[in-house]
Amino acid sequence: MKIESIEGIILSETNYSESSKILNVLTKEYGLIGVISKGCRNMKSKLRGVSRKLLLGTIHIYYKPNGLSTLIGVDVINSYSKTLMDLEKISYASFILDLINQVLKQTDDSNIYDLLKDTLNKLEEGLNPLALTNILELKLLDYLGVSPSIDSCAHCGNTKDIVTLSSDAGGYVCRACYNNEVLVSDKTIKMIRMYYYVDIKNITKLDVSNEISNEINRFLDDYYDRFTGLYIKSKDFLKKINSLNKE
Repeated sequence: MKIESIEGIILSETNYSESSKILNVLTKEYGLIGVISKGCRNMKSKLRGVSRKLLLGTIHIYYKPNGLSTLIGVDVINSYSKTLMDLEKISYASFILDLINQVLKQTDDSNIYDLLKDTLNKLEEGLNPLALTNILELKLLDYLGVSPSIDSCAHCGNTKDIVTLSSDAGGYVCRACYNNEVLVSDKTIKMIRMYYYVDIKNITKLDVSNEISNEINRFLDDYYDRFTGLYIKSKDFLKKINSLNKE
């Protein structure tokens, strides 16, 4: 096995034997790889503090293409310390990592790495966690092959006179095709299109009203349930956090 130094994000960790962990690491170069961190659960191990999920770094490994690579060390790029200290942020981050894990079972597109990295960095910077998560969810639908229609009416293709956004219809609905779907605000119709086209790494602020955030989030929750078949357990906890914030 040769030594490789590659940038990666630790998506998940699993205890292995009495003192080790197996880490799932997303890299741009090799996609998702399994890495064993030997002895990292020992108090004196130099790998202890860097063998955890939600960490971005340059990982030094004995790389094994068709099996578990072995961790040698990590140069931390971002430990996401602010996110880890905030219950709301860590709840969103956990959901994001779980979502990425699920999406990677269906595609290994290297662009997903940059989407994840940019989203986690902006979350750490303090941008609106719900809006950031919704932007990522919307963009990931492309990679799942089930993107909603947000350039024209999902029924007839009309680009004008859009009156609502419907998960049942698969996206925009124009006035001529409207059939008692739940109406959303004009700002929501415009904002979800902005979500789709914005480059996450270029976002400097996300001032979105609760009304718009809730309408977009409701649409995406329903859309994922209807079209992706993904079930992400951490989403249930996230919904509880959101409901507490509304009280």
